[in-house]
Amino acid sequence: MSSLKILVIPGSLRSGSHNVRLAAAAMAELVQAGVDVTRISLGDFPLPIYDADLEADSGVPKRALELKRMIGAHHGVLLVSPEYNSAPPPLVINVIDWVTRVRERDEPPGQVLRGRPFALASASAGRFGGARCLMMLRLILSGCRATVIPNQLSLSFADQAYDDRDRLKHSADIDMLNAMVRQLIDVAQQMRQHD
Repeated sequence: MSSLKILVIPGSLRSGSHNVRLAAAAMAELVQAGVDVTRISLGDFPLPIYDADLEADSGVPKRALELKRMIGAHHGVLLVSPEYNSAPPPLVINVIDWVTRVRERDEPPGQVLRGRPFALASASAGRFGGARCLMMLRLILSGCRATVIPNQLSLSFADQAYDDRDRLKHSADIDMLNAMVRQLIDVAQQMRQHD
């Protein structure tokens, strides 16, 4: 059997983003666990703000189709999102909105998310670590019928969370990251066996 494939999506384009750093730390854990990991930047998939009239006139943008296929080529997804005003940023919401509109081969909209395992993480310099954003993302993805695993990571005080080699330095953070990664792998493997 080929190796398990996990897609890592940082939900930030900002240089020096705490969430991009957390995605890199999670990717290192996944690689160490023997997983085939792909990390993308949403900057490589520019999309207009979702608009039903635009979709009716022009169809789904090519980049949305590419993203949908990228998700579909992986057994699980780790989404690492910043929190803006206690919510997921427009970039992340817009990606979900467009990807769920893609229909290929008469499949229903959002088919690519149905049952697909998702892990959620967020990093913030504040004490909540993006937890409010993760609650909303869990609700949105569950509403799209994705399988959102129970373990998640809200990395508080992310500006102080790394050592000089860009690895998490606090044991509690490391334990939460490991638990989330392990659960994502386990759930993705179980679901893959039932396909």
